Amino acid sequence: MACNNNLLPPADPDNAGLFLPVGFEALVVVDSIEGKAREIIVSDEGDIYAKTHRADRGNIAAIRDRDGNGRADQVEYFAQLENQKKRSLQAGVEIYKGYLYFSTDLIVYRVKLEPGTLVPDGDLEVIVEDDHQHGGHEHIAKPFSFDNKGNIYVPFGAPSNACQDPKRTPGQPGMDPCPQLEDHGGIWKFDAEKPNQTQKDGVRYASGIRSIVAMDWNPVDEELYVVIHGRDDLFRLFPEIYSPWQSALLPSEEFVKVTEGANFGWPYCYYDQLTGTKVLAPEYGGDGVIVGRCDQYDLPLIGFPGHWAPNGLYFYQGDQFPERYKHGAFIAFHGSTNRAPYPQSGYIIAFVPFEAGAFSSEWEVFADGFAQVDPIVSVKDAVYRPMGIAMGPDGSLYVSETNQGKVWRIMFKGDKKGFGTEQLAGMEQRKTMAHIRDPHEIDDNIQEEFTGKGQEIYNWYCGACHQRDGRGDGGRFPTLAGTDWVTGDEERLISIVLNGLEGAIEVNGETFNSAMPQHSFLSDEQISDVLTYIRSNFGNEAAAISADQVAAVRSSTKKSAN
Repeated sequence: MACNNNLLPPADPDNAGLFLPVGFEALVVVDSIEGKAREIIVSDEGDIYAKTHRADRGNIAAIRDRDGNGRADQVEYFAQLENQKKRSLQAGVEIYKGYLYFSTDLIVYRVKLEPGTLVPDGDLEVIVEDDHQHGGHEHIAKPFSFDNKGNIYVPFGAPSNACQDPKRTPGQPGMDPCPQLEDHGGIWKFDAEKPNQTQKDGVRYASGIRSIVAMDWNPVDEELYVVIHGRDDLFRLFPEIYSPWQSALLPSEEFVKVTEGANFGWPYCYYDQLTGTKVLAPEYGGDGVIVGRCDQYDLPLIGFPGHWAPNGLYFYQGDQFPERYKHGAFIAFHGSTNRAPYPQSGYIIAFVPFEAGAFSSEWEVFADGFAQVDPIVSVKDAVYRPMGIAMGPDGSLYVSETNQGKVWRIMFKGDKKGFGTEQLAGMEQRKTMAHIRDPHEIDDNIQEEFTGKGQEIYNWYCGACHQRDGRGDGGRFPTLAGTDWVTGDEERLISIVLNGLEGAIEVNGETFNSAMPQHSFLSDEQISDVLTYIRSNFGNEAAAISADQVAAVRSSTKKSAN
């Protein structure tokens, strides 16, 4: 992994829009990939394999720089999965023992890589399949990681926010004990090379974990690490306990070391990075302060701010970068969607140094500038959102993003021996930016005044996911603008609000597979107000929804249930 920095290709002007520590430079390897780019891996030959959203065109984009100028001049797509066209396919990709492994929401596949060949032509093998009888639920993606003993680790994400039934209903207590922990909310260990395994063939390795996208095996201490997506909706579900400010900041996204038998406390507890304590969740009698049973669960190494969406984790093992980065952890934060009425936050690459055999309790901003705006009011204001991290054979770091499918290459060309505090000062200063700092409760509140009851209900219950401009979050939460789901069948729209919706749907040509919680706790008048607001805003010009229409659908739903 040694690198002669004089042989590195020239960087783009202004580092292609990125802010980096002094001595680092960046270039764009590929400007856009069809199906957008999620996780990436780089082969020993320097070829990049990027996981995409596309199942029909090709689940994997294979990217090659043939002339050595650092920029892609060949992009091929392969691994068509026609039977999974409706799935969101937002999971992992790795190279292990000469095979390319990649996953969808339900399956971990592998295909043989032949030396010198960019696109494999062998048959796909199923290694692990999620065989639960469900059409899709929250946190269903299947990222994975390998240890050095022949095992693959696969999470089975929790199918809810906090084990409520019905889901995400204000004030609703959580099920106790939570039955979902029997086969979800944890990480299972499997044989890395055995085909056609299902969950029963694996061993539960750790529990109490709501959702994972970012995970990596650390070859230094030979342990698994993940960054957990914390739960949502503290204010929406328990407004008598939490303020909008608390709900924007909490709970933490936890950087944790996962040892066998570890339990991190979901759904009963969450970690408060502001106080450094794991506290009881409100669904289980918590008030934001009570610790209760939570003193028995494992704590994180670092608690990052809430809702930053940690989607990439990589332990740097190269020699190109200064010694400070050796064995440290790079974390890609995809960025928040649900921090309103405060600016959206994250959208950076963070770094956690590995010092004296342990990870530092402090984190740094390594790369910023992806969003290209500050403050970020709605998630779609962000131009790029970082996602995947991988290292090339010369020690360069590659970063992918999901809005356009852009891939950057980050290189170090400065003085390795002289690298230190002075070179990091500019990145430390970036922690004062609105999309990184903890917001001030009053000064950073960017909520506009409500123009009516419909807008007030929308901002309270809907805006966190669909955003206050109605444009949603591409890949997770659909737009409400210009779609037949909003302006079309009125009974269908009312039913979705009353009963919720799970499973994959297609909105304006894009597939979404995130759960829509039911809102039957709202009155007929409140649902009428909010749906009328949605159907007459965001560029929509559809007829109003009356309270009588809502009452009729509610009544028919109850009759069907009986």
